[in-house]
Amino acid sequence: MSLSATAPVLELDRVTYTYAGATAPSLRDVSLAVAEGEFVVLAGRSAGGKSTMLRAASGLVPHFHGGTFAGEVRVGGLDTREHGPAEVARIAGSLFQDPEAQVVLTTVRAELAFPLENRGHGAAAVARGVEEAALALGIAHLLDRATNELSGGELQRVALGAALAGRPRLVLLDEPTSQLDPVAGDELIWLLRRLNEEWGTTIVLAEHRLERCLPAADRVVVLADGAIACDAPPPDFLAWAADASPELQTPVARMFHGAGIAPAPTGVKEARRALRARGVDLDPAEPADGDTSAPSRPGRRERRAAALVFDGVWHERRGGATVLRAVDLAIAPGERVALMGRNGAGKSTLLRHAAGLMAPSRGTVTAAGRVALLLQDPNDYLLHERVGDEASAEALAAVGLEHLVDRHPHDLSGGQRQRLALAIVLDSPQPAAVIGLDEPTRGMDRAAKAALAHRLNAFAAGGAAVVVATHDPEFAAEVADRIVLLADGRPIADGPAASVLAGGWYFATETARVTGGRALLPDAGAAVLRGREVAAP
Repeated sequence: MSLSATAPVLELDRVTYTYAGATAPSLRDVSLAVAEGEFVVLAGRSAGGKSTMLRAASGLVPHFHGGTFAGEVRVGGLDTREHGPAEVARIAGSLFQDPEAQVVLTTVRAELAFPLENRGHGAAAVARGVEEAALALGIAHLLDRATNELSGGELQRVALGAALAGRPRLVLLDEPTSQLDPVAGDELIWLLRRLNEEWGTTIVLAEHRLERCLPAADRVVVLADGAIACDAPPPDFLAWAADASPELQTPVARMFHGAGIAPAPTGVKEARRALRARGVDLDPAEPADGDTSAPSRPGRRERRAAALVFDGVWHERRGGATVLRAVDLAIAPGERVALMGRNGAGKSTLLRHAAGLMAPSRGTVTAAGRVALLLQDPNDYLLHERVGDEASAEALAAVGLEHLVDRHPHDLSGGQRQRLALAIVLDSPQPAAVIGLDEPTRGMDRAAKAALAHRLNAFAAGGAAVVVATHDPEFAAEVADRIVLLADGRPIADGPAASVLAGGWYFATETARVTGGRALLPDAGAAVLRGREVAAP
């Protein structure tokens, strides 16, 4: 079949799809054409249809997920009804929300080599492709590591490396930065932009943290209730979102809107340029008061009063790396702590020690009662065929899933599965002394994050210590009064959120970067701008 030079690399034509057992379609009469070389961002609330659209583009819908399918999807000219996921994968590389399920081989090198070997490349081409993918994603040092020893963020980069190794014409990505630290997340978007601009690779990217990717995008396609609600360039999308869907605004767009400034900028650079044009130059503010040095060893009185204590905790892998190094940390009842740091810094390992899932090589961990822990992969908690059998009706209602009791858990969106796992973890008659969550906002939209922050703050008000490992500075600013920044297995900074999240390059909110650290969140940032009496140019 010969294709014209202008034929779309991805085309959906009146696609309607319903998962098996679902009462309503996840895609409704969707028509979309993506041209060769475009960078398209898929936006929308959780369960709006973004993941399902990507599954349809990869051929997994309907070949793997079953259900009822109508319409046509063509990828590089291949009709996915006639060509399955293996054939589509020669044109489209895919990364979905669960890298744990995509990484199947025992070493990183083998995982990156597999798609190239599957395409019949020779040994030299395979070796070159593995090396280039590893260098591009900063995982060359992991090539000979066992995949079952990697952190969630490291797994995500490995799965992406496998998707990119063969230089596909089209790359389909579902929340690719959800488990990456701020540096790795920014580097990933930079890499995708470079692939798009220099190699002409077509990118279709579903993302909730739109502030990361809008400056790179040609178009934003918003899915709401399975249908396309908006398809526009980023500036026009932000103008639409301000009225039609405010929860989709980026933090800096919400800040400008709250201050009455238009148009909304697509990123930090554009925001600062717009403010300078109005005579406002927000140089970095003096650091907020508060000690951000590494904490001293907890005293005896502090240990007795704490809900959770790490006392000289080390974790050393047999014949491998040291993951935790002499950690001394005390967390009080009712305290809300965000653990931050780059991938592999030790955040997940710290939480596993808190819950007793891992034992320290040296030192002790003491908790004042039950530790409820939500791990990174929600699928670890899903054991039944019905959502209604996973947790009590009260627990499901608390996370907004009471209307999905008859759905299969694995047919839920990533954000819904995350909320379901949270309901399971917290569904106990025994109150938790410590609530630990490892990247709990993965796959969640902004409204769901706000609801989670409100619920965690309520648990803390009731006396539970809340400890959240997160790469999302905005969520950390909403939920935490204390930030503990880890590096190389130990805390290197420990202080109030207003101090730790205000002055950095990466571990800072978008609002803080625009306002020079004067505000962490959009409402406070809008007040700062209004206080500067911003005048029209």
